[in-house]
Amino acid sequence: MMFSDYLMKAAKEYKIPISAEQIEEYNIYYHLLVEWNEKMNLTAITEPNAVAIKHMIDSISCWDKAIFKTGVKLIDVGTGAGFPGLPLKIWQKDLNVTLLDSLNKRVKFLATVVENLHLKNIEVIHSRAEEGARQKRYRECYDIAVSRAVARLSVLSEYCLPFVKVGGYFVALKGAQYLEEIEEAKCAIQTLGGEIEKVIPIKLPELEDRRAVVYIKKIKTTPKVYPRKAGTPEKNPL
Repeated sequence: MMFSDYLMKAAKEYKIPISAEQIEEYNIYYHLLVEWNEKMNLTAITEPNAVAIKHMIDSISCWDKAIFKTGVKLIDVGTGAGFPGLPLKIWQKDLNVTLLDSLNKRVKFLATVVENLHLKNIEVIHSRAEEGARQKRYRECYDIAVSRAVARLSVLSEYCLPFVKVGGYFVALKGAQYLEEIEEAKCAIQTLGGEIEKVIPIKLPELEDRRAVVYIKKIKTTPKVYPRKAGTPEKNPL
């Protein structure tokens, strides 16, 4: 089977509707991912069925209609090869998306995907999270910050919550240790102005591993001292 067939099958099993136009856009994205991955390390997962499930469907799994409202501003912090931000943009075209990554080579790849898919209202930024969140044009300007597979939740919260406006959400896609990470991150989340609203366990097609989406609401302004200078959050988590 081709990638598009695997994606249609996975979407049907996960019970989400995907149009023919979206399938074609995900297909273009997949082939660019595989092509660029031969020149640089974007992902260890390239087999079509695995990409369909572990990258595309997994990215969409964080979508929640109560949070992802029409036209919201979303930033994907440490987006890497574009997950989950790009699949979410393809899934919900009216999102205003910013993709942020610290590696310029990945930023060039993302810009190529955006250009090939003719996506509108999407920005690609080359920056570390700690530096981007200190810029006035990005700090507390977003309705939603999303992130996947970047760091443990205590560290990730310091990267992401400063981007989120009060009343908005930080949405974290987490793996098997999500319960331990949540417990470990409670103090950091509170310090940064967040509050865990809900945790939704996720079961992807064909996979038995544990994973979940953590929805953290921004209830107060993040103190100006955060995020700390580059490298500090990871070396000395809150």
